[in-house]
Amino acid sequence: MATEQLTPVNDFCSYHHIEYTVISMFHDAGLLELNIIDKVSYIPVYELPRLERMVRLHTDLGINPEGIEAITHLLERIDTMQQEMQILRNRLRSYE
Repeated sequence: MATEQLTPVNDFCSYHHIEYTVISMFHDAGLLELNIIDKVSYIPVYELPRLERMVRLHTDLGINPEGIEAITHLLERIDTMQQEMQILRNRLRSYE
């Protein structure tokens, strides 16, 4: 994977004013994928929106990793259901 599609964890932590342990905690809980290249941890670009949401839940609301896992799972299910509803609405419009 090209490093253009990766964000160094240290850059993310300094930008969001959080400790590396927060990212490590999410990774250990299986909530986040990290790539390690030459002993430097990187976050894939596609993980950034999810990670930013998890950081906000943890820092602003004090939610633990287990709670964040449950919330993330439910939000992903809601997104999937909204996409399915949009597809069904589009199909229904074709019959009108």
